[in-house]
Amino acid sequence: MESLEKVLMKGTEAIAEAAIQAGCKYFFGYPITPQNEIPEYMSRRLPEIPGGMFVQAESEVAAINMLLGAGSTGKRVMTSSSSPGISLMSEGISYMVGQGTPVVIVNVMRAGPGLGGILPGQADYNQATGGIGHGDCNLIALAPGTLQETVDLVQGAFDLSQRYRTPVIVIVDGVIGQIMEAVSIERVASPASSNRESWAAGYMQERGGKRVILQSLFLNPEQLEKHNQALEEKWKKIVAKEQRCESYRTDDADLVITAFGTVARIAKSVVEDLRNDGYKVGLIRPITVHPFPYASYHPIREKAKGMLCVEMNWGQMLKDVKFAVEGKIPVEFYGRSGGACPGIEEITSACRGMIDRLGIVKG
Repeated sequence: MESLEKVLMKGTEAIAEAAIQAGCKYFFGYPITPQNEIPEYMSRRLPEIPGGMFVQAESEVAAINMLLGAGSTGKRVMTSSSSPGISLMSEGISYMVGQGTPVVIVNVMRAGPGLGGILPGQADYNQATGGIGHGDCNLIALAPGTLQETVDLVQGAFDLSQRYRTPVIVIVDGVIGQIMEAVSIERVASPASSNRESWAAGYMQERGGKRVILQSLFLNPEQLEKHNQALEEKWKKIVAKEQRCESYRTDDADLVITAFGTVARIAKSVVEDLRNDGYKVGLIRPITVHPFPYASYHPIREKAKGMLCVEMNWGQMLKDVKFAVEGKIPVEFYGRSGGACPGIEEITSACRGMIDRLGIVKG
């Protein structure tokens, strides 16, 4: 692993370069704001990579099916889109879950529903964590909170997708997509696959000429049930091994804020401000929003007096938070939508309201 120097980059361009440095040589996509810089950057950079290929498809539907074909060879492949574009890709994503195709998908979310707006939003939480596709469809969803973490998680997403033979989606809001920050992007050597030849298309010679057919269609109900059981067992392994969460100053906290993405980054400043004012406040931030790190919330619900969920939507993560605390402490919500991002003052005000209602004192 060779480290590159720290460089100032725009979020979308850093995402694209991170994928390239992780060994992605094939990108298929269709332009949609606010992620257009990803395919634009890929269209310039991939031809510079030996064997690299960029294809602008005629639609999101075409792009996801191109991705399905390329991912079926075991190569590192990626697409990106934004909210309504991901909706159009949902059928192909379910196909890839069904046949075990490792791919990486990046969603730079806009505020919705419908065409919505191109300003920051977190309105696709339900879409990402609900499986996106039809038919008992589950896939890993990662929600980074900073641009550096986005770079790291995009690169790690390729490993996760190939380890479990599943699509992995990385969801970022428009702030992360458009912000400029100094990031370090490492050149990651693609690990030699130990099982690619046993499952992927295009490796007949290594199998003595035996053809592999990847499919999600099984007309025999017993055969389909067995296939679905195998998918479910794989998902249970992912749930057991891949939950990720950040807990910040929660050990002694009376009030805990929970948020993901950019909102969690803003909430950290709120934690520091209220701590400086004498109130014990902490933050818990899910990094994998699917599988959701429920167990990480259990210690908090035993000690804290309350929790505030803050999102750039109308409470999509709130249901998971309430499920995690199981009614043991009160959970309140503060949200903004339509492209409005909650500021430090707004979150602080919501926290102070809870502090008063719960009778939390300085100490």
